[in-house]
Amino acid sequence: MKKEQVILMLCTLVIAIPLVQSVSEGPRAVKNWFKELPLKKQKSTNLHFYFHDTIAGPGQTAYQVFDSNITSTTMSQFGLGFMFDNPLTVAPEASSMRIGRGQGLFGSASLEIPRFLMNLNFVFTEGSFNGSTLQVLGTNPILSQVREMSVVGGTGVFRLARGIATAQPFFRNDTSTILEFDLVVLHY
Repeated sequence: MKKEQVILMLCTLVIAIPLVQSVSEGPRAVKNWFKELPLKKQKSTNLHFYFHDTIAGPGQTAYQVFDSNITSTTMSQFGLGFMFDNPLTVAPEASSMRIGRGQGLFGSASLEIPRFLMNLNFVFTEGSFNGSTLQVLGTNPILSQVREMSVVGGTGVFRLARGIATAQPFFRNDTSTILEFDLVVLHY
């Protein structure tokens, strides 16, 4: 390949790569985005994926980072907390296509019944939402079949997101849980 062709190809890539992203980044771009907000139409997006949480053994993705002096004396394990970085997949099988990571913190926040406080960030790494995130915050009543948590924000294509995330166990054993997530998200 001639030197001129290589230079032309590199210039094309440098110009094209920013156009592939769906949202401009940086302080100036965000200010401009907000100036145009009154002209933007609100969108509704439905998402469905699987969250693979492994607290022990091979492939561990969640690690205990704190507990309290009463954790072992309460039925709810009050004060026990974990940090996690879990795969998100399109199907329940761990080998299915990964679309991102579920990263955050959960801790037992109830003295009486097992209920977690969740600070959960869905970080999308594939597909049309690549580079975008959704933030979920709320209580997770882990003994309930279906849990409902609030979507409180987002980045990238999910700027100003709000909505509801529902989770239900798909699989559970002593070391792993697979949660099936459905989200309805409003964003601009």
